[in-house]
Amino acid sequence: MTAVLLVAHGSSDPRAAAATRALTRAVAAQRPGLDVRCAFLDHAGPRPGEQLFAFAALGHRRAMVVPLLLTNAFHGRFDLPGVLRQARAEGLDLDVTTTAVLGAGAPALLLSALRRLLPPAGYDGIVLAAAGTRDDLARHSVDTAAAALGAALGVPCTPGYASASPITGAAAVATLRARGCRRIAVSSYFLAPGKLHDIVIDSAVRAGALRPVAEPLCAHVDIARLVMARIGEFGLLRVA
Repeated sequence: MTAVLLVAHGSSDPRAAAATRALTRAVAAQRPGLDVRCAFLDHAGPRPGEQLFAFAALGHRRAMVVPLLLTNAFHGRFDLPGVLRQARAEGLDLDVTTTAVLGAGAPALLLSALRRLLPPAGYDGIVLAAAGTRDDLARHSVDTAAAALGAALGVPCTPGYASASPITGAAAVATLRARGCRRIAVSSYFLAPGKLHDIVIDSAVRAGALRPVAEPLCAHVDIARLVMARIGEFGLLRVA
């Protein structure tokens, strides 16, 4: 039997864990009977090792680990592999496969969720509000998502960050205004709400971006479908 573990970064904000658990239920609803659980690398529990040992105790022979991350930065490349190595060192008897992060390659289902969560038409520019990272490859993946979203909607789209970048939400609004945009919407490149989400959204809105802003991505069913698609890439589960 194959089980599925969704691993989020974790946050001190309880809204983040609630959103992750809601996504876990939505993924489970895609395949009734599939054992789908979530874990957190930091702040909240349970932790990934706990859940993997629980899978093994129930008789599962393999588990698919899906990183609930939009960029493959430090948490995806170092934190999660380290946690899995530690579990194996502690005697985990389970075949564990890790999928790509959800944002890798700006997949169609991710772009669909970004589009559908935006407010009704009437904007002529979009700020893609993201957490921020010092990792060049991770920033490039956010740029790729912004370019793809803008191309899909036919309007300029530029990232704005909560941290690790001078391009704040307000700076992104200013960039779009310099390009002639006057009605600027905010798309949330976050899976769940939390402190960083609030920082970049507030910055953009104070600079004149429109309300309401888009909800974080866990709120849309296309993200549950994207999780199943990531699993399906390995052929261990047949995905309808």
